[in-house]
Amino acid sequence: MKLLTVCLLAVVFANGQGGPQQKLQTAGEVFKNVTTLKDLPVDEFMDTMGMFSASLSLNCTDCHTKESGGSWEKYADDTPLKRMARRMILMVNDLNKNNFRGERRVTCYTCHRGDQSPKAVPSFSVQYGVPFDDPNEIVLFPDPQAPSADQIFDRYIQAVGGAQRLAAVKSFIAKGTYAGYDTEQAKVPVEVYSEAPARRAMIVHMAFGDSVRTFDGITGWIAAPDKPIPLMPLTGGNLVSAKIEAMVAFPSQIKQAFTQWKVGAATIDDRAVQVVQGTSPGQAPVNFYFDETGMLVRMLHFNPTAVGTVPTEIDYADYRDVAGIKMPFHLQTTWTDGRATIELPDIQPNVPIDAARFGRPAPAPPPRLR
Repeated sequence: MKLLTVCLLAVVFANGQGGPQQKLQTAGEVFKNVTTLKDLPVDEFMDTMGMFSASLSLNCTDCHTKESGGSWEKYADDTPLKRMARRMILMVNDLNKNNFRGERRVTCYTCHRGDQSPKAVPSFSVQYGVPFDDPNEIVLFPDPQAPSADQIFDRYIQAVGGAQRLAAVKSFIAKGTYAGYDTEQAKVPVEVYSEAPARRAMIVHMAFGDSVRTFDGITGWIAAPDKPIPLMPLTGGNLVSAKIEAMVAFPSQIKQAFTQWKVGAATIDDRAVQVVQGTSPGQAPVNFYFDETGMLVRMLHFNPTAVGTVPTEIDYADYRDVAGIKMPFHLQTTWTDGRATIELPDIQPNVPIDAARFGRPAPAPPPRLR
């Protein structure tokens, strides 16, 4: 299913949102006709729309109107599915409050599992079919036979070149191509800037304007023509995720980034992998997957939203030698509203990078329909 972020708008833009934003805006301030979720930050509101889409396997125009694909005004129109969604939010909140002490144990996905209508009759194909073990489970059952987290990370450090060589790489600039939901899977130029310990910037040169994502070590932003506001600050889980993604570019610091670790096992594409899950108080867990050679092949982080937790999966492949260490030249990111592939044939280590590159970007031009 092809889901475009520009289609995940539940409502039309409110007036006066074209300039730089000086404060954190809520969905109710940015959009029209938002009721139940009006107090959410804009980035969490968009993630919530993605949770709806993933849980019911519906596109944006399925819940809104077919005309909304060509008119911002139509996104604000009420439809039967939008009214039902509001009732479902209240029902699920009530279930969690009265039965699970307010924890989001019941979500849209709990019942729908990709269907618009939850099934009420047992399925023999599920009961007697071949079981499927999802490697991306948020609940990790420890494997007592597995090496310790320290041993797995030590092997990883050695596999990519050793601690001494890793410490010598302080930054890099990479150039290549990006193909994703927002480019209709067409390859476009991309630039990635990284600096230790956790600064990152990515610029995707799309046909209808540049998409810029930055993280300066503390704060993150997205400035893109297909976003609901010209400059969208990252909050909550999105901000934590930005830090993790920036940090993974410099592997020696991963082990110190979390206070507790669990080790388990899983299978990815018929390959056995070791899973190391890091947790810290007040933060969603993060899974790291290592193959038989000790290399990191996947990272999975989770972002809590108002209606449930959404995962983001990043797969790493095509490791090549750069300044004596191995770096992935192929990255694929999968989340609830799309999949993007980055190929980086050109990586230049230890290139000076202006600190402003990681700071607050200029607001994107006003978004326009494609």
